[in-house]
Amino acid sequence: MLAAYGKAEGVDISPQAVEFCSQRGLDSVKLGAAEDLPYENDSFELVTALDVIEHLDDDVAGLREMRRVLRRDGRILLFVPAFMFLWGVQDDVSNHRRRYTLPSLLQAVEAAGFSVEWSSYANISFFLPVLLVRSVMRWLGLRAATEYGINISLMNGPFAHLFAAERFILKRGRIPFGVSAVCIARRVEEQNS
Repeated sequence: MLAAYGKAEGVDISPQAVEFCSQRGLDSVKLGAAEDLPYENDSFELVTALDVIEHLDDDVAGLREMRRVLRRDGRILLFVPAFMFLWGVQDDVSNHRRRYTLPSLLQAVEAAGFSVEWSSYANISFFLPVLLVRSVMRWLGLRAATEYGINISLMNGPFAHLFAAERFILKRGRIPFGVSAVCIARRVEEQNS
């Protein structure tokens, strides 16, 4: 999808994921880690990390590496899970290290050498259902292999429309809470002492 807007590159830590992409004609996906990207300095105008940095042991180090591959005044777009009290089985299954509040996300972004241009919570439509399901599971001591007991592929269309409707709110302002957080930040040049 991103290739429709310019040359798009990708990185994944999983050899199977890179092979999966290659089999589908996506030859610009390389094997690598977010903390050690296989690119030269100043390679990109935009870096997207969509559900990435919550997997890193050191999120600031990963963000600094993303900053390294950005050109001067380049932008980063981040999308992360929000609120530790929403932690659930899916976070365990996905090997998350953390969920963010907007202040904690912005603190990490700024510590890595970025200036935040815009941020908000997102995915408000699913906040109450996720909170309820995860709270009930905790209260009852229930464990499952996954929290997704329904055929998610059947729900992709309706969920996509519901999630996309938030763009009307986000174009005019911010959302005060949600299951996710989003941030756009600009690379700032380090000051020499």
